Amino acid sequence: MKLYTKTGDGGSTGLYGADRVSKAHVRVEAYGTVDELNSAVGLARALEAGPLDPDLEYLQNALFDLGADLATRQESPYGQKLSRIDAQDVAHLEAMIDRYQEEAPPFTGFVHPGGTPAAAALHVARTVARRAEREVIRLAHEEEIGEHAQIYLNRVSDLLFVMARAANQAAGVGEHAWMVKGRR
Repeated sequence: MKLYTKTGDGGSTGLYGADRVSKAHVRVEAYGTVDELNSAVGLARALEAGPLDPDLEYLQNALFDLGADLATRQESPYGQKLSRIDAQDVAHLEAMIDRYQEEAPPFTGFVHPGGTPAAAALHVARTVARRAEREVIRLAHEEEIGEHAQIYLNRVSDLLFVMARAANQAAGVGEHAWMVKGRR
């Protein structure tokens, strides 16, 4: 089987369920940004995330589920074959956030993204998660989506933030706090 199909050469792509839409469609932007987020998480893993790796692998699999969810319209009969993001998925992320927050130093305000290479990559992934969340909100204004997709992405960005902090803490790398102009 060839990788290229040529079906998208005219600027359209297929959603799960055979609908064709523009590659610039808001739904494609939403699941495409989730795909970008998954790649950013993969980069963090490649940069030696160490003890975070099993949870990052879990997250990558969950992001594939979210992408499939977003690539399938709610009314599509194919949607019943999917595992849609639900309240249990959100609760699982919240438990992970709580666990990592215990490992990180107390949160006292904004910190500069950075630290170890893995932590810096997690901060980049966090900002991609925020963009994906904005894209999903845009999609929700135009089409029906699962009620937990946007909430899930909001938790993903929180998780990536606290994981970056935990990675720095585990490596003994301190954080640099935002210094308000005039107090530097």
